[in-house]
Amino acid sequence: MRNLIAFFRRFRVFLVFVVLQIFALSTYFSFLQFPRAQYLTTASSINGSILEMRNDVTKHFNLSKNNDALQRENILLRGRLPQSFHRLQYGLVKIDDTLYRQQYEYIPATVINSTVTKRNNYFTLNIGSKQGIKRNMGVFSEKGIVGIIHNTSENYSVVKSVLTEDINLDVMIEPIGMVGLLKWDGRDPRIGSITGISNDLKIKLWSKVVTRGGSGYFPRGLTVGYVRKLNPVEGKPLWDVAIRYSEDFRTIQRVYVIKNLMQEEQQALEALIPADKEDE
Repeated sequence: MRNLIAFFRRFRVFLVFVVLQIFALSTYFSFLQFPRAQYLTTASSINGSILEMRNDVTKHFNLSKNNDALQRENILLRGRLPQSFHRLQYGLVKIDDTLYRQQYEYIPATVINSTVTKRNNYFTLNIGSKQGIKRNMGVFSEKGIVGIIHNTSENYSVVKSVLTEDINLDVMIEPIGMVGLLKWDGRDPRIGSITGISNDLKIKLWSKVVTRGGSGYFPRGLTVGYVRKLNPVEGKPLWDVAIRYSEDFRTIQRVYVIKNLMQEEQQALEALIPADKEDE
């Protein structure tokens, strides 16, 4: 008994420490579920944010890949449209096994620089002569026409936008089929105009305006815009038809360059047309 008492006296401080440790540990483990749950909640929140950021980055790159894939698919589909083919006219001799010959091919491109606030505006594309791009090729987007190739280098090309004062493209108002010249007055990048339209024609507001296809730059029927307003021309029996462009040139990113496989033949033939004496 004396030895036990002596033991407690000698190690009383250590024993008190052990008892306090046991008490502290029992208290900690009794409340362990709360900090563990709190930790899991915090960890889940952090992990969720990281995964969300990763998904956003993944979506961004996947979206770019998907856009490229869709652009290639659109090229294939457009290549099968009737507007992309030229109907062959046969005489007495059948010289081909098909009624149609492909006239247009489409080359995808990305707009890397552009202007819309100048009197004459241009777009720069990320493709050039190395990809088969030449001067005077038409350019359009999914929403409508954009312009005409003005100059090229090996890897880049500059597009003369429809937002230039001397664009002068043949267009047609549907469904009446009236043809006029597309112009731009250098002010609003959303609004163009068609000149040479007789004012005895009944034109409905928001009638669709499309390419005529006569110049060789564009196939017939590509969207240009929609009739917004009819303005009488003073002293002439004509309308100055204001149209709203179908494409917003301030945000355009992806386009197609049109390769007309028969354009050189058409231009060579039309160059042989005798000029009027007034034009000489």
